[in-house]
Amino acid sequence: MTTASAPGKPDHDGLDVSSLDFWSRSTAEREETFAQLRAERPVSWHPPAEGVMGKPEGEGGFWAVVRHADIAYVSKNPKLFCSGQGVQFQDAPPELLEASQSFLAMDSPRHTQLRKIVGSAFTPKRIARLEETIAQRAEMIVDELLEHGDGDFVQLVCRRLPMWMIYDMMGLPVEQQSDLAEAADLLVAANDAEVRGAHGVDDPLELMGQALFALLGPGLQIAEERRSHPQDDLMTNLVQAEVDGQSLTDEEIGAFFVLLSVAGNDTTRNTIAHTAVALTEFRDERRRLAGDLDGLMPTAVEEMVRWASPVLTFRRTATEDTELGGHRIAAGDKVVMFYESGNRDTEVFTDPLRLDVGRDPNPHQGFGGGGPHFCMGNMLARTQLREIWRRLLTVAPDFEVDEPARLTSNFVNAVKTLPIRLNR
Repeated sequence: MTTASAPGKPDHDGLDVSSLDFWSRSTAEREETFAQLRAERPVSWHPPAEGVMGKPEGEGGFWAVVRHADIAYVSKNPKLFCSGQGVQFQDAPPELLEASQSFLAMDSPRHTQLRKIVGSAFTPKRIARLEETIAQRAEMIVDELLEHGDGDFVQLVCRRLPMWMIYDMMGLPVEQQSDLAEAADLLVAANDAEVRGAHGVDDPLELMGQALFALLGPGLQIAEERRSHPQDDLMTNLVQAEVDGQSLTDEEIGAFFVLLSVAGNDTTRNTIAHTAVALTEFRDERRRLAGDLDGLMPTAVEEMVRWASPVLTFRRTATEDTELGGHRIAAGDKVVMFYESGNRDTEVFTDPLRLDVGRDPNPHQGFGGGGPHFCMGNMLARTQLREIWRRLLTVAPDFEVDEPARLTSNFVNAVKTLPIRLNR
């Protein structure tokens, strides 16, 4: 059933991708909707999405882009589809946008200039220098899991390596890392009623504000320390950087700290968790990978990211009247890319609902659809995934996980808890 829309727009599509109820469903359930949209209406107009701002009033809606090719087109055409007006479904308050999304919600030339500064820490050469450290830490984490025994895989394994690595790169003391990672988790969890209840908060914006405060304080403190006592770390790079002869502002440094805390922790952690679920379901593929770790790990890592789709959506805003998928897109319209759908597009992937650790080629959109906002940390993520799964499949190849407790979110594909049995 369609519903009435704004003047000049088609009726709102009858398939729901706007409600938080939709985003509380499993990947398989959501895929039923995405498959129908890809086949029949790959670009479709939908009611405003629910989120931290509640149910928006007065907004016309957004265009849902669900095919792989269209997602890539939007991603690679930033002059037509900009990021500067926000990257999530809803328009955030300006102060929240500035503090939590400013680099993501930024266009060239400023975005390009700042990306070069931070990107220098994530080059293949820099990540190659970290490979031994990552492998050692992955081994330590998995071996401690063996000592602990069955438990919550998210807490015991998934969150530890990404947290450890990104905060070490930033120069954060070990004793601060767990609390900061928790705050980073909360920043993207405000739509989840269970999470809010556990923290005694009803208002999603209040929870986001608390999480931001918990991140920005330590971030700006260490930035101030690095101004007087520089180190070989990412925070020193930020405080010493200049763009057009000007140092970065505290607001920009704080926003980078928030971004790196969230992106450096959340995406890799959730990919590890979703991979454990997939390897429990597709046991033949687990045996295949465990039997040829060196030969299959490169393709397996790409398949892990495709399967997990750790970032579910990103929004762009049309900068001028244009056309997409046979529809007239007006300047100012919100255009939302659904990466989870793009990663299951049968026009690109054979049998996409099956995990295939040898899938090649695998042009997944788990790190984005390409273009200027492609994930800077993709090499770091790949290396961490490789080393965690190499170790785990070597020492506990018969593990099993139960059903995950999924975060209700239309932004990140997060797992809250995941019981594991080692079966050793």
